[in-house]
Amino acid sequence: MSATTPDAPTAAPGGGSSLADRHRGLISLSGREVNRVLKLWQQTIAAPVVASFLFILVFGLSLGSRISGVDGIDYDVFIVPGLVTMAMVQAAYTNNSSSVFQARFDRYINDVLASPMKSWEVNLGLSLGGAVRALIIAVVLVLISLPVVSVPIHDPFVLLIAVVLALVIFSSLGVIVGVYAQSWDHASFVQNIVIVPLSFLGGTFYSVDTLPSPWQEISHVNPLFFVINAVRYGFLGVSDVSVWLSLGVMAALAAAMIAWSSWLFATGKKLKA
Repeated sequence: MSATTPDAPTAAPGGGSSLADRHRGLISLSGREVNRVLKLWQQTIAAPVVASFLFILVFGLSLGSRISGVDGIDYDVFIVPGLVTMAMVQAAYTNNSSSVFQARFDRYINDVLASPMKSWEVNLGLSLGGAVRALIIAVVLVLISLPVVSVPIHDPFVLLIAVVLALVIFSSLGVIVGVYAQSWDHASFVQNIVIVPLSFLGGTFYSVDTLPSPWQEISHVNPLFFVINAVRYGFLGVSDVSVWLSLGVMAALAAAMIAWSSWLFATGKKLKA
């Protein structure tokens, strides 16, 4: 009788290894990033949810009765999609930029790059933490807002596409900045000087259609304007521009961010230096 090896991997039907075995590194890396988010949930989830909910209470409930509705929608309802979007994109970016920069700072990224993982697996694994964090924040914020502000979902399909594209754009952007950043200040600079101002100026608290010229036209150059309007249409069915234009711009931005981050990991640019 021939000896058997009890520890030999079992081949999947068809002769190949299972999908989980082939992508074990991706599962491990993405699990590590998600676990990092969940382990520090007070900072990563609770804090941004509370901050955004305070905006709803202060601007929506306190000032909503003094502000006329926007496009026939109560002001406290109108601002919720914008606030959800703002919290979501900031979380996706902040999480990934800090995670990737810390991995470089601690030299942990060298172990990941030395593994047999493909470049796209490393890119995806490092991106998923921010996407999961942002999605949890968005869901929790909507749920806790329901008792005080009844926000409908007008078009679930458009909302799903808009959320996915927003997560791709800002998760990938966070990875890119994390690769290029030379200090924590560099990563926070993009957050505080670029993303936050563009979120406020993109129509989070108002309709861009109410702005005089040329500010209305200038707002259309803001990429966050299209992100906020796409998400708002999914919730409320109103938008300052065609929702398909918004989704088209977001798709182009998502493709550009994916291409850029993929190139960084495929070439090792700024990673193997």
